[in-house]
Amino acid sequence: MRKRARLAALALGFTAMAGTARAQQQATVSDVLTFLVTNQSVATGSVERDRAAALATSDTISRALLANLATLPISTSSGAFVYRLNSDLGTVERGTNSFGPFFIERALTAGAHQVSVGLTVEHMRFTSLDGHNLRDGSLVTTANQFVDEAAPFDVDQLTLNINASVATLYANVGITNRLDIGVAVPMVDLRLSGTRVDTYRGSTFTQARASATATGVADMVIRSKYTVFEEDGGGIAAAVDVRLPTGKREDLLGAGSTSVRVSGIGSLERGWLSTHVNAGVSTGGLAREFSYGGALAMAASNHVTVTTELVGRLIDSPGGIVPVSAATPNLVGVNTIRLLPDSSRLNVVTFVPGAKWNLTATWVLAASVAVPLTDGGLTSPFTPFVGLDYAFGR
Repeated sequence: MRKRARLAALALGFTAMAGTARAQQQATVSDVLTFLVTNQSVATGSVERDRAAALATSDTISRALLANLATLPISTSSGAFVYRLNSDLGTVERGTNSFGPFFIERALTAGAHQVSVGLTVEHMRFTSLDGHNLRDGSLVTTANQFVDEAAPFDVDQLTLNINASVATLYANVGITNRLDIGVAVPMVDLRLSGTRVDTYRGSTFTQARASATATGVADMVIRSKYTVFEEDGGGIAAAVDVRLPTGKREDLLGAGSTSVRVSGIGSLERGWLSTHVNAGVSTGGLAREFSYGGALAMAASNHVTVTTELVGRLIDSPGGIVPVSAATPNLVGVNTIRLLPDSSRLNVVTFVPGAKWNLTATWVLAASVAVPLTDGGLTSPFTPFVGLDYAFGR
């Protein structure tokens, strides 16, 4: 019986390897991901289970990508300059010495009638998923193994190249000295390509090759921030961010539904040094999320601010993938190993050092790099960030 099972497996394997599949050019990014992780080697006799595993793996990658694109933390829209009325002199002057953090909000608002606009650009080159390398072909999506053998006789391995560039336009208006209203519009260029290779008893065959490109507006954000308390450079504020579903969900540019985040902000700005802490809860959109972070900004001179930030996100969505083994129905003594999402939640912590330089007048050039401290979800080894901010009216 065992010998017949092995011969049947061999025959089925070579039949399945007769050709290489290619995704259609019209396919969405979601379609291409599902296509690349779908098992097409040895017929396991469990089409439903294979399809369910492929969809679950694809969905895990998609959600991890959405966490980086559709719900990515965007730069603070508050602008680099904060103005306040000096009651002793009767003039409006800068309220802080520093230009503020990149992603962590500060409690102080820009000031009444203060308007700022800006543009930021960042690039992400994703190399791993939950600690598994995506680019070297070592990610095993499906494998078939005889129970009395140490290694699988049939292995599907996936190579994925995922790159994204994000340009974000933002604007902020100081309605009063305590209330800011802002908007941020991220535009994404997402490029994905991949190859699935099957190794059967030492012989290697390319099973699938596909690519997809998506360019467009991601989910835009409307922000409001109100300073509840302000005294001697310190402050406490509350903020509400509404993220609108303006990005295409099928191309992984948008979460597909509206989300709302309510945040608390605390700041202490004294002389050349300022500290800021944020904590917020999001509902709707991709998933429930708890976000937190802190920043330290130092005014190295009147024109240069150096910052360090820690940004954390705990997302109520599968954060990893694990191999799961199950008996293969039509092959005696054979187990099929498939990738499935685990029960953990996506936990992302990022360290962001950077600097802001006041070029001239109210033009501020910003540059930073985001370095992940965790390996959950899709990970880019580092993400360079460049921005330009301009304040009107002073």
